[in-house]
Amino acid sequence: MQTEQRGILSAIVRFSLRFRGVIVALACVWLAYCAYSLTRAKYDVFPEFATPQIVVQTLAPGLAPEQVEALVTQPIENAVNGVPGLESLRSDSIQGLSVVTMYFSPRSNIYLNRQVLAERLTTLVGKLPEGIPAPAMVPLTSSTGDLLTIGITSDKRSLMELRTLADWTVKQRILAVPGVAKVAVFGGDIKQFQVQPRIDQMRLYNLTMDDLLTAARRATGVRGAGFIDTPNQHFILQTEGQSLTAVELSRSTLVAGRDSGAPMNLTLGDVARVTEAPEPPISAASIMGKPGVILNVWVQYGANTLEVTAGVERSLDELAPMLRAQEVAVSPRLFRAANFIEKALHRLKLSLLLGAALVVAVLLLFLADFRTASISVAAIPLSLLSAVSVLEYLGFSLNIMTLGGLAIAIGVVVDGAVINVENILRRLRENLHRDNPRPIFNVIFDASIEVQGAVVYAIFAVALVFVPVLTMSGLAGRLFSPLGIAYILAILFSLLAAITVTPVMCFFLLGGRELEKREPPVVRWSKERYRALLLRVERSPRAIIGAVGAGSILGAAALFFLAGNSCRSSGKGIS
Repeated sequence: MQTEQRGILSAIVRFSLRFRGVIVALACVWLAYCAYSLTRAKYDVFPEFATPQIVVQTLAPGLAPEQVEALVTQPIENAVNGVPGLESLRSDSIQGLSVVTMYFSPRSNIYLNRQVLAERLTTLVGKLPEGIPAPAMVPLTSSTGDLLTIGITSDKRSLMELRTLADWTVKQRILAVPGVAKVAVFGGDIKQFQVQPRIDQMRLYNLTMDDLLTAARRATGVRGAGFIDTPNQHFILQTEGQSLTAVELSRSTLVAGRDSGAPMNLTLGDVARVTEAPEPPISAASIMGKPGVILNVWVQYGANTLEVTAGVERSLDELAPMLRAQEVAVSPRLFRAANFIEKALHRLKLSLLLGAALVVAVLLLFLADFRTASISVAAIPLSLLSAVSVLEYLGFSLNIMTLGGLAIAIGVVVDGAVINVENILRRLRENLHRDNPRPIFNVIFDASIEVQGAVVYAIFAVALVFVPVLTMSGLAGRLFSPLGIAYILAILFSLLAAITVTPVMCFFLLGGRELEKREPPVVRWSKERYRALLLRVERSPRAIIGAVGAGSILGAAALFFLAGNSCRSSGKGIS
């Protein structure tokens, strides 16, 4: 097994050195592609850690919670039970509204689940009470999909005017932005044409509520009038004259029954008060202590949070002149998820740059040569950008966990390159002292193969440490698995760079130059101290082994005194 692995490594290193120009060109092209992938990567706060879920909402105007549960919620639950991938179900029945939430397996296809669920919901046609609209699935959003909270206020406009502006202008413009899943509007007064009956007048003319309802529907409804054919033309008839204001609606003629005794010119305003008024409020909003309207913007599942936020803010900028003309003030950043992402990314980028700078400083200190340090540092962009490219291809976003995994790996990705460079540099120095110096190609090849076995074992050992993170289940697994994947990808790409690019760069940068015969001062100083420490340790091996064993036992015993919390998620149906 070891011979076969060594043979494979020898073939890779020999191929890289023989076709060194091709390797350098491919590395440059790959690095450029990885930089391009970085511009296309999705950014988010956290990985998608919530269980995939679908929410079905059904309006039930006028029904009490018990009626909603028995007549709406239970039929929906019966229809969706048995959907493939369904793990649990939870429902809530409140006055006038039924909400059924279904949780699916993380391994299932959420879009296929929605398709199957939509087919199941069509079986409820005719089974719900009259006047109940069809159940509707809410737009698919991510666990961190709360994108933006926008507030609008005005000292000149009423709450009804603000709500109308929010519903029919601002909301519709935001929904047109690619990546926006839904916009929820809270606060303000929803405008209605209300027909408030006068009971005494209705009793006088022997009218019922159905008579008023029929008259209001007829006055505001739009009906097709058919067509007229002539020998030469086909005319489409279009009805006009629908009531668009409360005054027009009040003038609508009321056609009463034969036994009502009502005059033929009786209007809706004669037996009812017709006015523009707000519907009964179910929400309220306050912006900086002033009543107003709030719009919560939600991003689509899998969309790029930063791009969608920029698109929504551009749409608000386009609406700004119109809103200022109507004396409406906009607070566009009451809540902005992109702020957290931008700050987190900025700090993580600083951490990555600081870590890279510290690695460069340490390499320059111990290698005392800019060329050798640059060869080792080249592994950092190659490894990290390659990991980002694969993460983008696999559908992962750049978030706190994935970037944290890359930040943790930054100190490890240079290990293979440093070991390889240091050994090649040492063998090249030794080759200078030989009476018959060997060819540079052979020296670099042998020096690289000499340490590649240890490098491979070390890299795979470190990667295996993070494998248990990938096997975690539940919320912890969905949250921390991207960190482990990013870390493992980075160090595996560093191994690939160490056995291909590093020997080639050593050939170009170190093979044709004069090398100092002595090691750097820091290395000589540390070797002397290490030699003295090692001799001292060898004199008392039992004491050292006993101290290590005692420390291990104490560390294992401390595990039982560590506090820990566990999280469980469950769903249940309310019946």
